[in-house]
Amino acid sequence: QVQLVESGGGLVEAGGSLRLSCVGSGRTFSMHVMGWFRQAPGKEREFVAAINWNGDSRDLTDSVKGRFTISRDSAKNTIYLQMNSLKPEDTAVYYCAARPTQNVMTSRRAAAYAEWGQGTQVTVSS
Repeated sequence: QVQLVESGGGLVEAGGSLRLSCVGSGRTFSMHVMGWFRQAPGKEREFVAAINWNGDSRDLTDSVKGRFTISRDSAKNTIYLQMNSLKPEDTAVYYCAARPTQNVMTSRRAAAYAEWGQGTQVTVSS
């Protein structure tokens, strides 16, 4: 059974940092793009970041560039989202997802991802 499990969410003040983790189990993800998405109340799920499993190709949405970093540890079957300089508008449930492709630059659509984690809440207070 394939599972993606996120952790690391929480409540933080504006300007603070959090690091989200997503551990995959059930198989390896060596041929997958791994992505982070987020969904705020009343809004659609939106793309945040993606990385291929080699880690040599990454994509981030403009609103988080310079503040968020996506990385992976293939030995641990884990990806990370380091979030710095957090803003109240970053408040959302953050989801990890896996897509069976190596093409990061075509991986911004949520519908393209086959597997999803359960999400972790990130709340940024002003």
